[in-house]
Amino acid sequence: MQVSVVIVSYNTKGLTLSCIESVQKHSLGLEVELVIVDNGSTDGSAQAIRRLKSHKLKTVENAKNLGFAKGVNQAVKVASGKHILLLNSDCELKPGALKKLFDFAEKTPDAGAIGAKLLNPEGDVQPSCYYFPGIVRSAKRYFGGVNEVDKYYPKSSGARDVEAVVFAAVVITRAALNRVGLLNERYFMYFEDLDFCKRIWKSGLKVYFLPSVEVFHHHGASGRDIAGPANQWRRLIPSSKIYHGVLKHYLIFAIMWLGQKWEKLLKRG
Repeated sequence: MQVSVVIVSYNTKGLTLSCIESVQKHSLGLEVELVIVDNGSTDGSAQAIRRLKSHKLKTVENAKNLGFAKGVNQAVKVASGKHILLLNSDCELKPGALKKLFDFAEKTPDAGAIGAKLLNPEGDVQPSCYYFPGIVRSAKRYFGGVNEVDKYYPKSSGARDVEAVVFAAVVITRAALNRVGLLNERYFMYFEDLDFCKRIWKSGLKVYFLPSVEVFHHHGASGRDIAGPANQWRRLIPSSKIYHGVLKHYLIFAIMWLGQKWEKLLKRG
């Protein structure tokens, strides 16, 4: 098997089925298997996935939502593909995306993770890369005029190495799995991509962004049922404390809070 496409689904039945259909439609002769993890959905997702007819489909059904990292690891453990494509349930592949990702992984031995260009449903580009966050970068963002905190989109037309990519649509190579291991299950949701990319770089491999690969992403749909719109930002806090440590988390939070207040004062003045 050349590629295992891993999809973790939670109460996104319609989007999950569309995601699966896009993979099946755009495999382009590759040997592809689908590994779907349903994280305790209550919207009939598991039942709908069971009705799909394919000998290249593996399913894992959890009784409750175990989080993204644990769901991915469950899938990776049963996947047989040479490389793993993590694909959010709220994504749809564009033609040629899967083949380009696989070919790049095959010809780039130092690749640990390869991220795709994410597009909004309307076709405009979503920021899909990260710098590793920290105290100094947070201070520069608000008081030094250098923004290396927010997600961004590299403007280059060719493949380039970046610090980290969004894990909505990313290939994790077998070399990375062998050297780095699985995702850190301490993260329920968010920051697991930053953590894994940092470990990739420490292992001697690289993280690449491949703008020729385009994937539609209904941003936020896969986590919409976990918190209401007014409280979405609160979901980041537990993972931020794990990633940074509690003290560093609060220092960064304080810098950002003061910085946002300062920006508002400047706009008023």
